[in-house]
Amino acid sequence: MRFKQSFNGRRVLVTGHTGFKGTWLCAWLKLLGADVFGIALNPNTEPNMFSLIDLEDDVDHNIIDIRNLKHLSKRIDLIQPEIVFHLAAQPLVRRSYQEPLNTFETNVMGTANILEALRVVADIKAFICITTDKVYHNSEQQHAYSEGDALGGKDPYSASKVAAEMIVNGYRGLFDGRTCPVALATARGGNVIGGGDWSEDRLVPDLVRALSVGDTLNIRNLNATRPWQHVLCLCHGYLALAEKLLNNPNDTNYSWNFGPSAADTVTVSAMLSQFGTKWDLPKISLHPATDMPESNFLMLDSSLAISELGWDPAWTLNRAVSMTAQWYKVQANNGDMRDLSQRQILQYNSDMMCDD
Repeated sequence: MRFKQSFNGRRVLVTGHTGFKGTWLCAWLKLLGADVFGIALNPNTEPNMFSLIDLEDDVDHNIIDIRNLKHLSKRIDLIQPEIVFHLAAQPLVRRSYQEPLNTFETNVMGTANILEALRVVADIKAFICITTDKVYHNSEQQHAYSEGDALGGKDPYSASKVAAEMIVNGYRGLFDGRTCPVALATARGGNVIGGGDWSEDRLVPDLVRALSVGDTLNIRNLNATRPWQHVLCLCHGYLALAEKLLNNPNDTNYSWNFGPSAADTVTVSAMLSQFGTKWDLPKISLHPATDMPESNFLMLDSSLAISELGWDPAWTLNRAVSMTAQWYKVQANNGDMRDLSQRQILQYNSDMMCDD
């Protein structure tokens, strides 16, 4: 497998390992032979992918609130990770309006706590903070945002992620002067789809729930355009970035975009049409958001990751939709989700190697 040489036998910490993206990333890391440790809260949905693939059996599983520096520091000191993927967060825009303080405490101070705890780790080599495409100041223009564009934050969630990026920048100098350099970076991804997500207020989980109970699918804006991509495309980006940081810790590119091609940056309506080729869609009802502003257009320029990391999504949107639909259909029929998830990772790896 690609990346096996870089991760086999490495002590890797994934915060947020019980979440949707964290579970997929841990499953891939285990296939690469990494010694994986997780720090997170318990899964916050039922069902959830973490339980369905029995990930607790494969990782050093720790339930710790990243806002608690004392408990966090004690555990990280025992783990002594070489690589850290920081995904633990309050990730939902609508919830950030309902719980702004919790969002800032988790996403900002939680990030600071992780970095503070890592300062005493002798073997730490790379830290990647997962943020979001929503960190950019969105001018609502037909423009793909690149890493040098201005950051914004018009809601508690996006503002907290901008602040997390600043925290990483602020801590970078505190790791200088070590015998072995420590590389810190942030990774900004687009809208993610894939099996195992049951989060609230997300298109695919809402669609799956509506289909499972024969309910109406409520949509806020059919014309909103987003950079859709499969979760494995993003995990691919995270692994490629970590490999780059391990091999070249003095790289001066501190932030990286991981988004799909322009052809796969489509409207909600187009996404539903794609899913309609795999499922009979439920009845759709429009319910525009009145309690929060939403961007109409969002696109990422990933040319830096393509040129510097050799990263290129192995799956198009059509392929991503097919693999997502397959996962949920098998799960609905009580299939072996651990086996299927591993097979999908291996298939992505095969397609990635063929692209190379």
